[in-house]
Amino acid sequence: MDLADGILNGDRRALARAITLVESARSDHRAQALALLDALRLSNRQALRIGLSGTPGVGKSTFIESFGLMLTGQGLRVAVLAVDPSSARSGGSILGDKTRMEQLSRDPRAFIRPSPSQAQLGGVARRTREAVALCEAAGFDVVLIETVGVGQSETVVAELCDIFLLLLAPAGGDELQGVKRGIMEMADIILVNKADGDLKPAALRTMADYAGALRLLRRRPQDPTGFPKALAVSALEQAGLQAAWTEVHTLALWRKDHGHWSERRADQARHWFTEEVRRGLLAALTQGTARDRMTELGTAVAQGHITPEAAAADMLATLR
Repeated sequence: MDLADGILNGDRRALARAITLVESARSDHRAQALALLDALRLSNRQALRIGLSGTPGVGKSTFIESFGLMLTGQGLRVAVLAVDPSSARSGGSILGDKTRMEQLSRDPRAFIRPSPSQAQLGGVARRTREAVALCEAAGFDVVLIETVGVGQSETVVAELCDIFLLLLAPAGGDELQGVKRGIMEMADIILVNKADGDLKPAALRTMADYAGALRLLRRRPQDPTGFPKALAVSALEQAGLQAAWTEVHTLALWRKDHGHWSERRADQARHWFTEEVRRGLLAALTQGTARDRMTELGTAVAQGHITPEAAAADMLATLR
């Protein structure tokens, strides 16, 4: 059985090998990955893609485990693509998400794959989109995409998912100011976690603060009345998770019924086409005569013989 057949039959080992293949930087592996993705494209399977971002320490892993176990308990197959930050110095990553999601990692209906961000900006790994496509081809119903956890700049995940959840902890006004407007405008649902014990009153107040802030934002055409919205949940006590899933499901169905689902996915595909072209052009600058010219101009800039802007214009002129 080849790799494509294994994935289509739901073979977890084949899926893991395929994700390793698409993440590889080797040129021969890249050719194989593209052929595999093209073969799987014909399956036309789709999952509900849910992006999840949040500030450090908010409890994303605990939430994903509780939320994932609830979904698998309802008979759904859940894939978790967790992106861990890579060291800017060594390039290494801890990749400890399976350890933090011990129960979910043992669930036969769940699949957890940690990946290094590899200095990719935006909170996701470079090949996360392709990993999502592999999980869809393998027949998973829900794909959860967890970002690295910066909480402010992780807007790239909005180009990967159908529903974008922003997870926040109970806090005062400083926290509300700390989360940038850009990511709040992209979030479909804000979940205030840790609404349990002594923190429950603070969580409810924070939820009310965000609900008020969201009402000040202009309603988006792809949203029904009442969205985006804020909810309070407790991943520790599994409280509010079913209500959150109901809202996610309601929003997804509304977007499908009104044509926004397919339109959004088409826009996302166009975005990643442009992104691949941009990355390919940058890679071309590190090869052959282009690399020599880049080195020459870089030296001239460093020595003050030419401004960075003029050198860039010179380099771009050689590519025309």
